[in-house]
Amino acid sequence: MNLAQLPKLSTRKEKRIGRGHGSGRGGHTATRGTKGQKNRNTIGLFFEGTKVKKSLIKRLPLIRGKGKFKPQDKNVLVLKVADLNVFEAGEVVNLASLEKKGFLPSGAKGWQVKILGTGELKHPLTIALPVSKGAKVAIEKAGGKVEE
Repeated sequence: MNLAQLPKLSTRKEKRIGRGHGSGRGGHTATRGTKGQKNRNTIGLFFEGTKVKKSLIKRLPLIRGKGKFKPQDKNVLVLKVADLNVFEAGEVVNLASLEKKGFLPSGAKGWQVKILGTGELKHPLTIALPVSKGAKVAIEKAGGKVEE
């Protein structure tokens, strides 16, 4: 029997900081050190340490409303040319066909889709979506065409 591999039977309670001497981490500074900003309370999320430099928030464009710190473009799908091998030869690739194959959720509206030129296409397809230059070369090399 190896003592280092015994199962752990109990967990020790976490010390609650700043709750008086009886807590084991209480009293005068309660593990926060002396003086300074971190000693007194939390620092704001966007605090940058100086008044001279224009803050990050002031440098960003004004976006009003509740979700202004969330990413603005949520519905973006980037596909590789190699991902299109799921389609049959001669098929048309558009938002509806991507939805049928499970690339997009059902009833997808407002999605931005772009095909990038990574990988190799094995059979000709007709693409009715935005493509990069490399993807266009790969699609035409396989005998397909790009409708813009």
